[in-house]
Amino acid sequence: MLHRITAFEEIDGRKLMDLYQEGNEENTGYFYPELTDKALAMQKVETDFLRYIETEFLGKGNGEYWILEEDGVWISALRLYLVREGLYYLEALETHPDFRRQGYGTRLLAGVVEELKREGTFRLCDCVSKKNTASIRTHKKCGFEIVSSAGYDYLQDTTDERDYGMEYTCTSPSCQAQG
Repeated sequence: MLHRITAFEEIDGRKLMDLYQEGNEENTGYFYPELTDKALAMQKVETDFLRYIETEFLGKGNGEYWILEEDGVWISALRLYLVREGLYYLEALETHPDFRRQGYGTRLLAGVVEELKREGTFRLCDCVSKKNTASIRTHKKCGFEIVSSAGYDYLQDTTDERDYGMEYTCTSPSCQAQG
């Protein structure tokens, strides 16, 4: 089941943190290198992450979380940010490690694209690490193209040579009819 979440109250914090557990574990050393108690560091990272989602990402009214759920488990997720009318920035596409290599990330991303098509024309941009071949393949399966050799982060207004700029464009008037 595909969920489009626009309010923090719709977030199940535990399910979301379970999905992002691997990244959060990596972030403990980045954000709290001084903490030797890894459980405490993990708790702080998760609290910070959820606070960001509540106050910054969803709290400003132009962010959406998209979740793919199966049998009550949040399997894959991404954040979608409306930059301006018809332009979206995608970030944090993640599939729980137990469910990788089974097509869930592709199902989520393809589902989001189909939903956006129903709403009309749009551009959907993302930065993908040049080293992340699995994510590049997933994006390409869903119709994305590499449009620049450096990724542009619309939220930070920065470019990064370690990323590709990838884009899905639906500008045809028939876009809405295709969805």
